[in-house]
Amino acid sequence: MPLPPDDINADILPRDFELLIKDYLVDLGKELKTFEAIHDLHLKRTDGEYQIDVYAEFELLGASFKVLVECKRHKNKIKREVVQLLYDKLRATGAQKGMIFSTSGFQEGAKLYASEHGIALVHVIEGRYTYSTKSKDSPNFAPPSWANAPKYVGAYEDGASICYLQKGYLEPLSEFLFGANC
Repeated sequence: MPLPPDDINADILPRDFELLIKDYLVDLGKELKTFEAIHDLHLKRTDGEYQIDVYAEFELLGASFKVLVECKRHKNKIKREVVQLLYDKLRATGAQKGMIFSTSGFQEGAKLYASEHGIALVHVIEGRYTYSTKSKDSPNFAPPSWANAPKYVGAYEDGASICYLQKGYLEPLSEFLFGANC
């Protein structure tokens, strides 16, 4: 399945968007002995206070890991500077992993910077855009009810592959967070 069109943005309220992503993380961590996800956390550090849309902490193989997640609901694609700010937050807070979920996609510079610094980028779209038909007529983005299209999905690029994520199918993000064999 190809990448979603660049000109579509998911229609979701900011708080609902952040809670959807928190639910994704909770679903990812349900098999771990220790996992916690927190919405709208404020972390105080010596150099200032950082607001985190979704914060997760878990233990794996005896080590503690912290994850910072930014949820961006912008009209335009996310720029490199946004990814750089998350990378700075990672260093300032001692977090090991960072993720950005966006309703508007990402510019190429943002994708390159994220790839070089181990930050996951996920473009969240309405699930109806993943339904395809071979009709010669103009596309109808209202899949039939029997198609069971999810309300929202996340397009996650990992190297040369593109995965569509939804609750219950988040394995590619599991690999990013916990490693390939966890």
